[in-house]
Amino acid sequence: MAIHQALRDNFPSLLSQTLNKAPFPLYSQSAKENDGQRLQQAVAVIPIETDAPTRQCLIQITDVSIAVARERLLREQALVLRSQTFSDGLTGIANRRHFDVNIEKELRRAKRTNGAMSLLMIDIDYFKAYNDHYGHQRGDDCLIQVAAALSSVLHRPADLVARYGGEEFAVILPENRADSACLIAETMRQKVEAMAIEHEQSKNPAKIVTVSIGVAMRIPEHHLETSQLIGAADRALYEAKRLGRNQIVLHGEQ
Repeated sequence: MAIHQALRDNFPSLLSQTLNKAPFPLYSQSAKENDGQRLQQAVAVIPIETDAPTRQCLIQITDVSIAVARERLLREQALVLRSQTFSDGLTGIANRRHFDVNIEKELRRAKRTNGAMSLLMIDIDYFKAYNDHYGHQRGDDCLIQVAAALSSVLHRPADLVARYGGEEFAVILPENRADSACLIAETMRQKVEAMAIEHEQSKNPAKIVTVSIGVAMRIPEHHLETSQLIGAADRALYEAKRLGRNQIVLHGEQ
């Protein structure tokens, strides 16, 4: 088709590299010996003027394997960089930057669809005392285990758990009203409690690591902005701590 087009229009034609990565059976010596992969090729069809009665064209094949490999490497590095930019280096879950971007996106979507959205703010109880007693390495291990427990509860692609800062986590639950959000929060609280991580400095009688959770919700009737939703969840978290920790509290205005 490319040859026909070049001869018909008397204009050079270039085969799409996306659709025709290696149309001709050409190999480098090393590729033929190892995995048999063809050279990545850029193919140009160029009409030429001659004295012959029939039209002719030149087919130029260029080895672009190195350029293709470089482009693939750059794409892979970009994906790794993006992952590092949006992931917490210690726990592997989303970081604060990822949370900030995601909550703005989900709030815009909730406003556009006039839908509900819930936010959980989670804090590990007496974590400073844990760090002081067991050391920062044990503290890091505790954060990793708690992050994994929280993540295991979420199953929808749109749900997001992030490390908000220090020992505090945040969970974005799009299209979730208070009843289902509280159910998820309680499941998370129980998951952490069930790990029974020793915490001698806790005021909890069981002397294990626990979490307190504040729940807030954006409903169609309340057009909350990001700061208002986070503030509401924070106040609910503070109330959960004031009431004795290791429990969930739903923000009273919801």
